[in-house]
Amino acid sequence: MLGWEFPPFISGGLGTACYGLTKALDRLGHEVIFVLPKAIDRSNASHVRLVAPDAELAAALGIGSSTLGDDMLHFRMPDFARVEFYGVPSALRSPYPGSLPGSSAAALTRAEEAVALAEAGAGGEEELGLGGGVDARQAVLFRRASDYAGDVVGDAQRYAHLVVRLCRGADFDVIHAHDWMTYPAGMALARVTGRPLVAHIHSTEFDRSGEHVHQRVYDLERRGMHAAIRVIAVSNYTKTLCVQRYALSPDRVDVVYNGIECSAQPAEEDRIESRDRIVLFLGRITMQKGPEYFIAAAKKVLEKIDNVKFIVAGSGDMARRMIELAAEFGIGHKVLFAGFLRGADVTRVYRMADCYVMPSVSEPFGIAPLEAISHDVPVIISKQSGVSEVLSHALKVDFWDINEMANKIVAVLRHPPLSQALREHGRIELRRLTWEGAAQKCVEVYERVVNSVRGGFAAAAGHRR
Repeated sequence: MLGWEFPPFISGGLGTACYGLTKALDRLGHEVIFVLPKAIDRSNASHVRLVAPDAELAAALGIGSSTLGDDMLHFRMPDFARVEFYGVPSALRSPYPGSLPGSSAAALTRAEEAVALAEAGAGGEEELGLGGGVDARQAVLFRRASDYAGDVVGDAQRYAHLVVRLCRGADFDVIHAHDWMTYPAGMALARVTGRPLVAHIHSTEFDRSGEHVHQRVYDLERRGMHAAIRVIAVSNYTKTLCVQRYALSPDRVDVVYNGIECSAQPAEEDRIESRDRIVLFLGRITMQKGPEYFIAAAKKVLEKIDNVKFIVAGSGDMARRMIELAAEFGIGHKVLFAGFLRGADVTRVYRMADCYVMPSVSEPFGIAPLEAISHDVPVIISKQSGVSEVLSHALKVDFWDINEMANKIVAVLRHPPLSQALREHGRIELRRLTWEGAAQKCVEVYERVVNSVRGGFAAAAGHRR
């Protein structure tokens, strides 16, 4: 499994989905090798056991580890019995950290590896600063940070080189690649190992950028989807995008909805009370998430109800503009910008909320509404979202219809029976949206691709006879 995020190192729902899916696969008895391409910021790890390529920190947290080269760590987490984690340091101090224990990596020639990487769009080693006769510790002079430097497309290409070197001799049946940044690695690894590739679509470039797509990103997405034997989409909404925008055949795309791991419901007396009613936006403050529609709806709500405060929790490129917009509307004193929240702070803000609103312009799925419901909060969601396909007891609105959005917020705040009905029935709906269910559907996809590859080999052998 190739993923770009894993808690606590997350910027959105992808990390949450990777955590839930791998944990469920583990519980179902399947073995997973998870390769994560980023170092973890220690300061953000208070609420989750850290997954990091750092021997000292791993030892401090009791995470069993063994080094692969000087910079690469192979480790396990206590909550995962059958999942192995491989950390690729973002500083890239050692671009060739070695291979998995017991691998037959020597059987693969450098020429074959170069062909596989080139066909996957990962470029040459010299082009990426990974090759040559310089010392491995000085081969790549990236700045030390929690990310790779500069170009994220280049980051994906470097990750592909590292994944091929690390995993080419590993024992596995399927390559499961999450989103476009891992597709070059998935394609190259599939080429050199002959293992089938499954591409998991959590978000497309059209979701993130609208019609103004980054062409290189779109090209990598398209190549990855077409190179995969099967494609997993997180909703029918996303499947339709894959078919219409990426020219995929519908019969190659399987829909697997995300899940939620529900904790015990907070007792009514445990809720944090306020004299003001609280309406919550929690997500990235970017074009995709529609924060400007939330602020515009807030202005209209305040024209009808005064004792309401709006919390905007998250970070993103539109954060400053949203602060300015609230000031322009004259509601700056009613809108609180909480920044990016983690762990206990997320739980706390949900417990404060009387209503959660997700006004996304284009949302492949949307895990946050499920989290809100699990914290006993009624939700209002965009019709332009995948989660709207699986939630019946949520109020739904077109992201652009700020009048209707405001009306629904007012209805939830003014009518306790409506709020209570949404909360009670929403909790019932969550019971069928489990990560185990999602994991089982992914296993069915794995079985299909493995059988497909075996069938192809058998047909080829019969043809040769």
